[in-house]
Amino acid sequence: MRLAILSRQPQLYSTRALAEAGEARGHEVRVMDTLQFDIRISRRKPELFYNGEPVEEIDAVIPRIGASITFYGLAVVRQFEMMGVYCLNESQAIARSRDKLRSLQLLCRHDIGVPPTVFTRQADHVPDCIEKVDGPPVVVKLLQGTQGIGVVLAESERAAGSVIEAFHGLDQNILIQKFIKEAKGADIRAFVVGRKVIAAMKRQAIAGEFRSNLHRGGHAGKFRLPAEYRKTALAAARVLGLHVAGVDLIESDEGPMVMEVNSSPGLEGIQKTTDIDVAGAIIEHLENQVIPVIRVKG
Repeated sequence: MRLAILSRQPQLYSTRALAEAGEARGHEVRVMDTLQFDIRISRRKPELFYNGEPVEEIDAVIPRIGASITFYGLAVVRQFEMMGVYCLNESQAIARSRDKLRSLQLLCRHDIGVPPTVFTRQADHVPDCIEKVDGPPVVVKLLQGTQGIGVVLAESERAAGSVIEAFHGLDQNILIQKFIKEAKGADIRAFVVGRKVIAAMKRQAIAGEFRSNLHRGGHAGKFRLPAEYRKTALAAARVLGLHVAGVDLIESDEGPMVMEVNSSPGLEGIQKTTDIDVAGAIIEHLENQVIPVIRVKG
């Protein structure tokens, strides 16, 4: 196969791991900077140019699109789709996962557990919204935040009001979520590839911190995923239309709850924690999806 990895940073662990896994399995791999593409739209002939040259002969694309370039990255992925190139995660699925509110709405619609959440733009509604999620304390989240950035634990109604007022002053949309105290600062990352959870780890926040993200100093350990959690992770990825996803779950008194579904999950933490070749599993999944089609065309 001729694979393209869309990534702005070729030296990132995840990008290198995928490129090395592809090459180890005999594929031609090219890392391409998402912002270096030009999109040409014309009747019946969608085209992409990379550094000014026409893009040709690519069998599959692995999008690794950072949150800061979501709009342009999705446009590039859509163009590849229009050209008939297989994309590991489709543009529409990535767009769903990047919109936290839309994700929660879809998950709830399919009876998948999520923390009670309120979305509001009115400052005078905040006290009532906090009460609706059994707070304080409450978790205040930016809709576009990643890696724990833009996530604040507000211990009181006054603190929540101040945080929300500050975010709204910056014209940012926020969610108010119930604080699941029984999770005790821990969450579970389930890594979905195709129709399987191939790896899972449990992350624990450091003392004095409620966010368990490894980027925030949390530590991780191997975790044997119970059947109910496995089923929830697979259902969440399926509902959002993702073939590869990092599903973040927390343990609550009501069972597993989905905190977030990531369409470009990092590989370093999960591979080093579990000793599972996640990158290899992703390439194998691509082979199963793309090679039969290549043979038919050939």
